[in-house]
Amino acid sequence: MSEGAPLSLAGTPDERHPATPATLDHAGIAARVPHHGTMCLLDRLLAWTDDSVTCSALGHRDPAHPLRSESGLLAAHAIEYAAQAMALHGALRAEAAGAAAGPVPGYLASARGVRLGRWRMDDAPGPLRIEAERIAGDARQLLYGFRVTDAAGACLAEGRATVVLNTPLRPAATMP
Repeated sequence: MSEGAPLSLAGTPDERHPATPATLDHAGIAARVPHHGTMCLLDRLLAWTDDSVTCSALGHRDPAHPLRSESGLLAAHAIEYAAQAMALHGALRAEAAGAAAGPVPGYLASARGVRLGRWRMDDAPGPLRIEAERIAGDARQLLYGFRVTDAAGACLAEGRATVVLNTPLRPAATMP
């Protein structure tokens, strides 16, 4: 993913995955990611391919945002928006491969090379645009590049994230 450039989403969704949705609203996203209620931060799936996903979100200016602190909604929380887009992408890919709709078990293992474009997100013009591009991966882990921008196209955050799949965390009592 080149800095400042939008992701390429070549082809139409129906050509790529005729049995999966080309776009989704908040309810459709919530059915496919592990976050529900106000913690499902994405409002709309705009487009996706086997290698990328683009979503939008409107709630970052909400004073009742679940991640907001006394300091506001910090730009570092853009990583959570990107992680939810990655989770949605995984669920859509699994659906396209014939799996039942729903969340794919996994967790965000690391975020690297993250650059924040501003201190806070709650004063950014909306809607936000969340793009994630699958760079590499296998059945156990994935590497994504991500970029979150505001309505003016200004970058709020960008970087890379590693997602580990199908690996349940051990209960704390059994950890060494």
